[in-house]
Amino acid sequence: MSTHGPIIYVVDDDVSICKALSLLLKANKFRVATFTNAEDFLGFKHPKVQSCLVLDIRLPNINGFVLQEVMVQRGIITPIIFITGYGDISMSVKAIKAGAIDFLPKPFTEKSLLNAITLALSESKVLNRKQAGIAKIKQRIDTLSPRELEVFQFVAQGMMNKNIASKRGTSLQTIKVHRGRVMQKMQAKTVTELISLAQKAGITPS
Repeated sequence: MSTHGPIIYVVDDDVSICKALSLLLKANKFRVATFTNAEDFLGFKHPKVQSCLVLDIRLPNINGFVLQEVMVQRGIITPIIFITGYGDISMSVKAIKAGAIDFLPKPFTEKSLLNAITLALSESKVLNRKQAGIAKIKQRIDTLSPRELEVFQFVAQGMMNKNIASKRGTSLQTIKVHRGRVMQKMQAKTVTELISLAQKAGITPS
């Protein structure tokens, strides 16, 4: 498998479907990785590149909807295109509400699949950029001392220096020093920017 370019994952317990989709996608210059069950897909080391998952809903042990939930829990950021031979409107609504890019009933056309993949890869690019930004913010957070992190958490909730000092039972000057170091380490020029960084990183008070 090439180590460059987007990768399309296919999870379907029908080996013939996996082979057919693999041939189609490779003919369109995509990298492809196929799996006949959810467990093997979850055990695969997913490279941090643009990707999407073409996922059958009816799978043994872990079905498509459950796999979608597990991916969220494990932080596997890959847009999903559901495919099924047994779909109905309620299933498609459930899939889209849960974040799927598209829901394609079998048999689907080559064009409909490729169009869905184009949308999914575009979404993947946005998500990867967002995740890279969050990773940089967390790297800055890791440079904070325990007390600086605590002050950061309070500032993220909009607390004033005097309130933080009162809550921590320390001097106002000490809090100002910690807050100044937090601003410097987080590379934030304003409190508004600092709060925005905290929100992106999911920082909440301990």
